Amino acid sequence: MWCCGRRRQRKPHFPQCLALSIRKWVRQQMQPVIGPSSSSCSSTSDSFLLSHLNTAECGSETSAEQEKHESTGLSRMRSIVSFYICYVLCLGLGLACVACVCLWNSGWRGGFAWDGSAQQFNWHPVLMVTGLVVLYGYGAVLYRVPLTWGQNKLPWKLLHAALMLLAFILSVLGLCAVFDFHNAKNTPNLYSLHSWIGLATTALFAIQWVVGMAGFLLPWSPISLRKLLKPIHVWMGGSILLLSIAACISGINEKLFFVLKGNASGTQPYAKLPSEALLANSLGVLIVAFGLIVLKILSNHKWQRPDSRPEDTAYAPLFQEENE
Repeated sequence: MWCCGRRRQRKPHFPQCLALSIRKWVRQQMQPVIGPSSSSCSSTSDSFLLSHLNTAECGSETSAEQEKHESTGLSRMRSIVSFYICYVLCLGLGLACVACVCLWNSGWRGGFAWDGSAQQFNWHPVLMVTGLVVLYGYGAVLYRVPLTWGQNKLPWKLLHAALMLLAFILSVLGLCAVFDFHNAKNTPNLYSLHSWIGLATTALFAIQWVVGMAGFLLPWSPISLRKLLKPIHVWMGGSILLLSIAACISGINEKLFFVLKGNASGTQPYAKLPSEALLANSLGVLIVAFGLIVLKILSNHKWQRPDSRPEDTAYAPLFQEENE
């Protein structure tokens, strides 16, 4: 609107006036401190100091991270080296157990047969030590091998199940050998503590394998069942190994008492510690050492498979790819 030849000026709104007043007050407050001539120099020096401080802080953090990374790498390397030492020892002791039991029954007990004679009985210790102790131990520590950690878990799962199944089949054949021998000689069955422990161990082994197959490999196993079964499966596996060792040790001792009586056949008594007794006692020591190494590997939490995704909490049917 025009009035007296001049345009009437509008008054600014209240929010605009308030914003202008705040800006003016801020300039007045900052002027004595910084000054118009030294503002650029001050900002440059401040940025220079801040850059040096940031560089020093970043350098210290980087060096600390590098030291931590190196320490973690060395610790991991020591753990892996320690595992492979124990694993090679486990493999060597297992092979030594099999060689020793085969040498004992072929060199001192007359060899092997399947005709109800004493040579058929010789299959019993060989099959039990090979299956219920050595193959069982090899299958138990399979998941602890670091070479299997970055790979698909399903093939190693199937290999674990196959080794355990082979161990169970050998154990059953070993029981058949001794039962057939006893029946052919009219010898009572299941009268000794050794036979009770051995039969109970084989029965638990069968239950363990069936439950593990149904719970961890078959497609209808739910997640809650896997969570429930995993600690039981691990504990039961170690318990079966301990029972197997107890059965083998008692069986070796029982066999030596039976055959080394120092009678007219020319054998020396067990108390004289003949060469056969030395070999059989050495077999017992090897079995105990093998079991201790296997339990050491299983009990070390640093040697457990580091699953990025907990396998037992994820549904994965049989023959489905698992990217772990």
